Amino acid sequence: MSTTPHPTERLLQTVTGPLPARSVPGPALAHEHLVLDLDRKGDGAAVLDAQRHGPAVTRELTALREEFGLGLVIELTCRGMGRDPDTLARIARESGVAVVAATGWYYEPFHPAADLDGAGVEQLTDTLVQEIDAGLDGTGIRPGVLGEVGSHGETPTEPESRSLRAAARAALATGLSVATHAQLGHGGLAQLDLLTAEGLPPERLCIGHQDLLAEPAVHRRLAEAGAYVAFDTVGKESYQSDEVRLRLLLALLEAGHADRVLLSCDISRHGYLLTEGGQGYGHLFRSFLPAVRSAGVDDDLIDLMTRRNPLRFLTGAGPEEF
Repeated sequence: MSTTPHPTERLLQTVTGPLPARSVPGPALAHEHLVLDLDRKGDGAAVLDAQRHGPAVTRELTALREEFGLGLVIELTCRGMGRDPDTLARIARESGVAVVAATGWYYEPFHPAADLDGAGVEQLTDTLVQEIDAGLDGTGIRPGVLGEVGSHGETPTEPESRSLRAAARAALATGLSVATHAQLGHGGLAQLDLLTAEGLPPERLCIGHQDLLAEPAVHRRLAEAGAYVAFDTVGKESYQSDEVRLRLLLALLEAGHADRVLLSCDISRHGYLLTEGGQGYGHLFRSFLPAVRSAGVDDDLIDLMTRRNPLRFLTGAGPEEF
């Protein structure tokens, strides 16, 4: 099948080049990490190393493509998180799964001082736009999303506000969308207010980690505003049980907001890989979605949440597309 785009075709910017969104054959993982380094304790736990763990990551994605038709991973490792665009491209080619890479800044404890100290919003915006236009870390590999742009607490700190505002402005300048990190689910409404105040349309925004926040009213407010609501730490039982996640998700679906849901597992350390006894990237498909189906959710809504919504989020497409 030809992937030559129609002049009006919605395109995804992947690590191996532009890809027509309609050519993505199956579901997406909307918030993952394939390579990263968040090690602040020196124990090497919060690491996915290209050499040591990359082959296992590739095998998992390949198996998910073969078993469940996995077509896309939105990889949200950004500046200061151990980003490695070349390895992402290699994993994408070897697994046959498209990968969208990211730019932006995580929450304040992980802000690179060289980037943020003394830099105003305009300068930070210029940095992001340059990466979007020219590629990441000198590789020429262009990001297709801004994220996971972070804050912690109920309101962003001053540096976090600058980085969030810069992400919104860069999104407006380049046509990309913004995915956030809301630490333990908190602060999503403040992120929404700050980002939309910069002019970012809410449908180009995904608020992260909302499955860690047991407040259905907040989820409804985000969805009613038009933002995507990420239930993206599925399987991380030490933070929240999947039983609670399912209850929160069903409440959002019953309120009529299936078109605002994004789902993923947020694999962010090597101990989560199948080879090390973890739940793996496939926990969403092998465990959580069967429970969702058993609760009465039909396959069309599953497809909406796992395929159409991620494509619409990335491209800004309307509800009639995909």
